[in-house]
Amino acid sequence: MHSLREYDRAVLPGVRLSDADRRTLADGALDPVLRIRELAGDRLEVEARAYVGVVRLDACEIRVLPKHLGGSLDVLRMLEYSAGGRVRTLEAGRWFAEGDADLRDLVALMVTEHCERLLRHGVRKDYVTREEDLPAVRGRLLPDRQVLRHHGRLDRLACRFDEHDTDVVDNRLCAAAVERAARTAGSAQVRARARRAAAQFGPLAPTPLGDLRQAVSTLAYHRHNEHYRPAHRWARLLLSGGGIDGLFTTGPLASRAFLVDMSGLFEDFVTRLLEDGAAGSGLTVTGQSAQRRVLVDEATEKHYSEVRPDVLVRGVRGGVPFRLPVDAKYKLYEGKKLSTQDIYQAFLYAHALGSPAECVLVHPAGPGASGVRVAVRDRAGATSARVRSVPLDLGSVLDELAGPQPLEAAARVWNEVVGQPPK
Repeated sequence: MHSLREYDRAVLPGVRLSDADRRTLADGALDPVLRIRELAGDRLEVEARAYVGVVRLDACEIRVLPKHLGGSLDVLRMLEYSAGGRVRTLEAGRWFAEGDADLRDLVALMVTEHCERLLRHGVRKDYVTREEDLPAVRGRLLPDRQVLRHHGRLDRLACRFDEHDTDVVDNRLCAAAVERAARTAGSAQVRARARRAAAQFGPLAPTPLGDLRQAVSTLAYHRHNEHYRPAHRWARLLLSGGGIDGLFTTGPLASRAFLVDMSGLFEDFVTRLLEDGAAGSGLTVTGQSAQRRVLVDEATEKHYSEVRPDVLVRGVRGGVPFRLPVDAKYKLYEGKKLSTQDIYQAFLYAHALGSPAECVLVHPAGPGASGVRVAVRDRAGATSARVRSVPLDLGSVLDELAGPQPLEAAARVWNEVVGQPPK
């Protein structure tokens, strides 16, 4: 097993890819996420991006660890909180005796745990339409099919009927995920636990799930299946190879790679923090709010391009309209200046969307880090816009969220980003 951090590059000695490994990597689909190149002399060059997780090849296992977090458990806690759950302190030591737990195995454990809970409480049934040839009429007789298949016969009747069954998409998604966990988890203990769950779920939903994206698109939650939502969340994550759309849902990488986009996860995490922190403030928090009237083609008066801040806080504050764009940057700015590109983007948000003209950049940082304030001034020295950076100690925030008063952490971050309301 070989490990490296996000954005690091390493040359691994004594690694020779198998023919199956070469076929898996041949199309270059993995390159934007984790670049792997075979070198002469049985060496492997690995270059990581802003994705964490694991790739298991025949020749070796490559783990990409988070740069701004303690380990995979913290990534799992970020995933759970960002998706609307509550951060928990997981007893990973019971299942992973040696070293830091593999992120994929942690997700496999979560899938198994939630599927076990569904099995204990009884899985859901729903009406499923079936077409079968039966000795007696059940439901509706299908004349066309009867004539084509059983013309002149009365002992076999083509019927369409509804049956109250467990073989529905809700259960197929769980069955597929726990079966994947049973086959691919690196931990023998997690595999054994997942196999027991898969042995129970498999007969309940024997129909293959098929295309993951199509199956997920048919899901609609209501009072009968709302309790399936956490299990489905982890199932989708495991089956999609970490949630990277369109990359790992099919093909040989599906069971070999599990990589989570940390930039996207950090944005989701900050959005959820601000949503929780905004409770009772009278302000609303909107993620990925497309603004089409900012950039305009003057010749046609039509929109030229969209402006889409990660988060837009808006409402009325102190009796006046208030708008604050927030940009979540998964970059370690501690001890460094904000990048020029990020500043330019933030100032556009501040000028076009801020009221007052201000934008906040939220980024990871270590304990005790302080933010910076950058102003745009005209030749007369008047400030026309301002950008503030707010450093976020992810480890400390996650610990607070897992504590007895998680809303206090969100309220503290909210005050740092939005500031105290005027008196």
